[in-house]
Amino acid sequence: MKPTRSKYFTHIIQWMIGGTRGGYNRARLINAIHEDPRNAHQLSQELGLDYSTIRHHLEALEKNGLVTSLGDGYGVMYFLSDDLLDNIGFFMEIWVRIGNKKKKGGVGLKDDE
Repeated sequence: MKPTRSKYFTHIIQWMIGGTRGGYNRARLINAIHEDPRNAHQLSQELGLDYSTIRHHLEALEKNGLVTSLGDGYGVMYFLSDDLLDNIGFFMEIWVRIGNKKKKGGVGLKDDE
């Protein structure tokens, strides 16, 4: 049976990824965390983004229920939320779309956001 996705949660994914300036980097973060949970420093190194940029996006993702964290201080590890895991197929549809736009030089998908 195909899992149903929450309409509310798909709107959050659309807004956080497709409807905001930093959406492409948020999608990159989600994709990296989906591959392997990491802390902010590891994500910064992996994605080649400033640590403060990573922290900004992680806070937004966590506030909106897309990621969750475990631990304290510098070693806090980030994981995808259960809600996002339940809707990962929808995220992947968006990821493929925006990843292709980025490869083609799409508008509004800057690495420095």
